[in-house]
Amino acid sequence: DLTNVVLDQYPELAAGIKGISEETTTGVLRLYEREKNGTLPMPAINVNDSVTKSKFDNKYGCRESCVDAIRRATDVMMAGKVAVVAGFGDVGKGSAESLRNAGCRVIVSEIDPICALQAAMEGFEVKKMLDAVAEADIVVTATGNKDIVTGAHFEAMKDKVIVCNIGHFDNEIDVAWLNTNHGETKDTIKPQVDMYTVNGKDIILLAEGRLVNLGCATGHPSFVMSASFTNQTIAQIELWNNADNYKNSVYTLPKHLDEKVARLHLAKIGVEIDELSQEQAEYIGVEVQGPFKGEAYRY
Repeated sequence: DLTNVVLDQYPELAAGIKGISEETTTGVLRLYEREKNGTLPMPAINVNDSVTKSKFDNKYGCRESCVDAIRRATDVMMAGKVAVVAGFGDVGKGSAESLRNAGCRVIVSEIDPICALQAAMEGFEVKKMLDAVAEADIVVTATGNKDIVTGAHFEAMKDKVIVCNIGHFDNEIDVAWLNTNHGETKDTIKPQVDMYTVNGKDIILLAEGRLVNLGCATGHPSFVMSASFTNQTIAQIELWNNADNYKNSVYTLPKHLDEKVARLHLAKIGVEIDELSQEQAEYIGVEVQGPFKGEAYRY
């Protein structure tokens, strides 16, 4: 949002900006759109796709904060409930694990066949969203897209279902539809917890459809965010010192810096790692000090 406001509404400020570092999935998508359209006036570093961001903040952060937020907001008993997670990217993976670890039976919905197969092979049931929500006690959207929960989904839901979003803006859940069609039934139970009545059934909406782990809790634990912010710091230093080396395009941090971020966090949690011998390094075609994986490695 900040990037779009500055570049679209205050373009005169662009000349004084050396570069952009972005660590959200949606924000990175918008940067690539600008690069494609020729409207990116300075270099940008995509922090989101650093492994030590997306595979940690998105997955392990949501694994901690998803259930934490729902519990703080509702005090609901999670065990035995049916939870639907829309999307099985890194955020969805962490959220689904969070709910399963709390005792929920988790159903995943997906549009990507690879993510759907991953979910199935992790032991999750995979269904179309409209079919899944009819069974749900808890619905969590984690896609980064819009119109995931629409009027048709609300009308198919059970009484007292809890609906929340951990993926994107409040258009992931069509809150506008709720307010337009059933706004007169809205009952604010407490801040960030609203109940609507749809065709005689109560729908409990958390955080007004915005990010539930921020609206109803305190976000991810600080340790996992430290990895993300370390990436941001490294990106900002690089742009400040070497902006002239970059074109007006979107870049990712090199692998050796990604590994450095991970290495900096090991001692805090008591991790010790082995080192390659020179012969071992030569055998697999890497340097003794890394990087240890090629750019195509998916982790």
